[in-house]
Amino acid sequence: MTSRARAWQRHRPDAERYRNKTARKQDDDPDGRDLIEDYLSGQGYRVLCAADAGAARGLLETHAPEVALLDVGLPGEDGLTLARFIRERLDIGIIMVSGAGETLDRIVGLEVGADDYLAKPFDLRELKARLKGICRRYRRTAPQSAGATPLAEGETRRIALGRCQLDLDTRQLFDLDGAELPLTSMEFELLKMFVERPNRPLTRDQILSITRNRDWSPYDRSIDIRIARLRRKVELDPEHPALIRTVRGHGYMFVPAKPG
Repeated sequence: MTSRARAWQRHRPDAERYRNKTARKQDDDPDGRDLIEDYLSGQGYRVLCAADAGAARGLLETHAPEVALLDVGLPGEDGLTLARFIRERLDIGIIMVSGAGETLDRIVGLEVGADDYLAKPFDLRELKARLKGICRRYRRTAPQSAGATPLAEGETRRIALGRCQLDLDTRQLFDLDGAELPLTSMEFELLKMFVERPNRPLTRDQILSITRNRDWSPYDRSIDIRIARLRRKVELDPEHPALIRTVRGHGYMFVPAKPG
């Protein structure tokens, strides 16, 4: 099947808030692909389409979508293999699509790092709601704008973490009295990853990809040991963690303390 890619954005008054969202749809069903493309474009999304994994990889070399919608049942390289490829290289949302009742596909899809799963047939309004939720979870803290107050000379960026403060510039961790706490390079990378992705569940496979630590296996329990050590350092009550929470059956999530 000949691959193709199209991208455009149709603006409507109720779609203005979605104008910066980009979704990529990879599916071997041209009718279903066109239907989804037309619907999402009408909702203000910019949609990139690919008929197979090869075309999708080509698009990913030149575009950075916020969310990838992947069909599991593709000829040749399947959607699960493509999902793993994407997760190892890009920090974007992934939604898997498969036939109703295919529980194994759903489990494997989540294990390789997919954020969500839709069973066919699905309502396009549900797809829109899932996309909106994933875009919200992946939204990053905006970088300091040109009009923001610059840091004073010698001042560094410090983030409050429970009973500690993390200095993102010097890669140091301090207690509330200002004393430095020992912090390995990997522990810093983990804390930095969490504070940049608040309120977002992360699988072990995602943590592996984001931190780029190739010595880990997604199923290596050493990641749990490192997080347990971090909890003992930053949590007010390490036995009942409030900052770095366990998401049962998924992984971990950083939940910042509420101001005041």
